[in-house]
Amino acid sequence: MITLTEQAALKVKEMLQDTDDPEQQYLRIGVQLGGCSGLSYSMGFDPDKKDTDLELQQHGVKILVDKESLPHLKGTVIDYKEALMGGGFSIDNPNAIAACGCGASFRTATEAGKPEDC
Repeated sequence: MITLTEQAALKVKEMLQDTDDPEQQYLRIGVQLGGCSGLSYSMGFDPDKKDTDLELQQHGVKILVDKESLPHLKGTVIDYKEALMGGGFSIDNPNAIAACGCGASFRTATEAGKPEDC
């Protein structure tokens, strides 16, 4: 399961207002190959649910996760923090055994033998 904190959900709802037809949009969360640690996070809005997607709803936000990404994201908590220079989402992934300095890419135990390019 992936957890979207209440603060993150408020920010997502705010961002949804800038999309076409916000009521029809899902927050799609996933991982893809790439980044200097092996995998990188992806997060964005998507109006289309696929048969292979897991659908969640938290704090009024509809979330989609593709089944290939789910094992890499199980137990992940997504939060949003306000800061002096703006703010941003933070991802706490218990499956990550290594992460790039920027925090955008990570490696799990299944990718432990792959080289890092950072």
